[in-house]
Amino acid sequence: MIEAFITLRFVDILDILLVAFLIYELYALIKGTAAFSIVMGMFIFYLTWIVIRALNMELTASILGEIVGVGVLALVIIFQQEIRKMFLLLGTRYNLNTKLKFENIFSKERDDEHDKKVKEIIQACEEMSRTKTGALIVLINKTELNEYVETGERIEAPVSAALLETIFFKNSPLHDGAVIIHNGRIVAARCVLPVSNKELENEQLGLRHRAGLGISQVTDALVIIVSEETGKIAFAFNGNLHENVNPIELTRKIEQIYQG
Repeated sequence: MIEAFITLRFVDILDILLVAFLIYELYALIKGTAAFSIVMGMFIFYLTWIVIRALNMELTASILGEIVGVGVLALVIIFQQEIRKMFLLLGTRYNLNTKLKFENIFSKERDDEHDKKVKEIIQACEEMSRTKTGALIVLINKTELNEYVETGERIEAPVSAALLETIFFKNSPLHDGAVIIHNGRIVAARCVLPVSNKELENEQLGLRHRAGLGISQVTDALVIIVSEETGKIAFAFNGNLHENVNPIELTRKIEQIYQG
């Protein structure tokens, strides 16, 4: 006679849903990257260890068990960029500091000035697209990028279409690397960005696109890329690359980022 039945509480259902959500978020975070293959390799290794233990192969099981024992440390080392991105997304999503700033209460003049700066960026991108001038522009969102700013040359000048076109002119000593913009000012030029190892659908995309995608994977910055080969405009955000966008789409994306 069965004395007890398995009871399924609301908390248990919530627990299962939470685990499923975390697994899905992990998959969305690492899909299309080398990390996905690493996870699959670790999963196969763990299953092998379980089978060996079930077969009572004590020597092999003990050796593999020592490796599994340091698994958490190994995960932190291997997935340091993904972990950083996860906490970055959590921090920026629920960060109230930018919403509660006193200066935001009287923001009409700042909005007008912001619109002018956006137009300058769009105008520069349109002209560089027309002349097939390669460009890589990083717009700081909520996360500071001091470590990347320090790799370049300090500019500290207001954003203007003429200045951006001059920086990325092919004979300019500053045209290699990225321009980083914050609060309507060009902070630095010729900055070095991390290169993404994510598999791209368009295999003809070069180092400039990979660098733009790379910085978007580890920060919340919006990155604008103008192709030197085709003149097409793309942007990278949150680890995703959007190709062949028009000025209207780009303007809408910039406003979407900076307005909320």
